[in-house]
Amino acid sequence: MIKLYWAPHTRSLRALWLLEEAGVAYERVRLDLAAGEQKTPEYRTINPMAKVPALTDGEVSVAESGAICAYIADTYPNAGLAPPIGDPLRGRYLQWLFFSAGCIEQAFLAKFGNLQLRPESASFGDFDRVFDVIEAAIAKGPWLLGEGFSAADVLIGSDIYFGMDIFKLIPSRPALRAYVDRCLERPAFARARAIDAAGD
Repeated sequence: MIKLYWAPHTRSLRALWLLEEAGVAYERVRLDLAAGEQKTPEYRTINPMAKVPALTDGEVSVAESGAICAYIADTYPNAGLAPPIGDPLRGRYLQWLFFSAGCIEQAFLAKFGNLQLRPESASFGDFDRVFDVIEAAIAKGPWLLGEGFSAADVLIGSDIYFGMDIFKLIPSRPALRAYVDRCLERPAFARARAIDAAGD
């Protein structure tokens, strides 16, 4: 049985959403971050970084929300959340999985910290370019890979949702707003957000 170690109002929402999309049975193990439960030696064998989310599946341990999404999508192919190896869409799919941590999160960090970086020196280029690239991709949509929703949309969609609706970092753009709205309409995302809000 899959166990998801999580806490509300964290990046755990991504893993919750992906698991709900996949429709697989899983157990939630909530960690009390204020009490430091993520710092115990037992938990650090699952995630040495002492963060959430993390996942175990039998003898498999996976940390980092992007890796969890990739693992579930590949382990449960019948859910149709990842193009199979050999599919031409696989390359773009992998690009978007890495884009979340490599570009979006770095752009958010720079914006939060008001860091002025030369675009050629920053790994993500610059804030506007990051969202220009996403906007161009979803313009062909409705999803990043075209007609098919994937784990990449869970990562990027949750990032845009947080950036626009929660942190108010991303200025509203019609295409991005429509993309987030499509994500919000997905029943699995609604279930994940309800779990996150309830905190249990």
